[in-house]
Amino acid sequence: MDKSPDAFRTISEVADDLDLPQHVLRFWETRFPQIKPMKRGGGRRYYRPDDVDLLKGIRHLLYDHGYTIKGVQKLLKTNGNKFVIAVGHGDLASVEALAAAQEPSSTEPRVGNAEEDQLVGRAKPPISRRFFNFVSGDDDTPEVSIGKSSVGKEDRALLQEALYDLLECKRLLDQVR
Repeated sequence: MDKSPDAFRTISEVADDLDLPQHVLRFWETRFPQIKPMKRGGGRRYYRPDDVDLLKGIRHLLYDHGYTIKGVQKLLKTNGNKFVIAVGHGDLASVEALAAAQEPSSTEPRVGNAEEDQLVGRAKPPISRRFFNFVSGDDDTPEVSIGKSSVGKEDRALLQEALYDLLECKRLLDQVR
């Protein structure tokens, strides 16, 4: 029998859902004061649906986008819990709306200093690197034509980002050898 979406979850259920060990969730509680599971007698943790959504967003930023804990803490501080939850859900419309609400003069979210948010030992991305499909504003880049098809600015930026990620993977693999 499945639980309703509004039901509280145990730490084992959340850990299985996020594909993380339970000790990682306990560690994150010490680093992110926004995560506050309800504790019953004996210290058993029960996570609210909002806690689970926040954990999904944190996991997404840490594991999928290479942020450090300090970087995610800055995102939470500057943009709030709802922003990180929207990132975890992949809801770009909400991310854009929340970022615009934080700073009405800008359409980009405030993410702090990019140098501090990177993993230790990881190359810093070029300044034009995008954050969750937010373009850095390079509108004078012409379309590139390849044969009969053309690659637009948006696709070109995605290809450049993929190339950067592949080069970074190669560099990390070369370090291991």
